[in-house]
This record gives sequence, C-alpha cells and structure tokens, in this order.
Amino acid sequence: MNQKEMFLQLVGFNKKAFENTFNAVVMFQDQSEILFKGMLDQATWLPEDKKTGVGDWVKAYKKTREDFRKSVDDGFKKLEELINKPLPGEKAKA
Repeated sequence: MNQKEMFLQLVGFNKKAFENTFNAVVMFQDQSEILFKGMLDQATWLPEDKKTGVGDWVKAYKKTREDFRKSVDDGFKKLEELINKPLPGEKAKA
C-alpha cells in the first residue's frame, strides 16, 4: 500500500467519523426541538412574539449547522484532491 492510499483511507475514516458524529448531533437537536416545541405549546403564559423568536432561533441554528456541514465537506474534498494531485515527476492517473 502506497502513502497516497494510506492517507486517503485515513481521510475516509475521519470523514466517516465526522458524518456519524454530525448525524448523531442532528438527531439530538431535532429531538430537543420537538420536546422544546411541546413545552412552548403548553406555556400559555409566554407571549406569542417570544415563541416566534424561539422559532427564528431554531431556523438560524439549522442554517448554521448546514453551513458548517458544507464547509467540512468542502474541506474533505479539497484534502482528497490535494492527496490525489500528482507529485512533480509523477504521471497523472487517467
């Protein structure tokens, strides 16, 4: 096994570990959102504008979460491209 293959396997392992951890965090946040929404629905004393503010907060963290995911995916893609880039004097694979 050459070094490129070894590094690609290492990157692949780290990418999979990130995906699994990220998906677990997403599941936890989605479940927390459901529970929190249930609590807000039962909180009749809380003004409606405050409930709307919480909804906006949830939208914001979901967008930030997806932006983070995209950034990490782009980073892994660039790293894989860098590893696959031929070295000086090395022939490019077709």
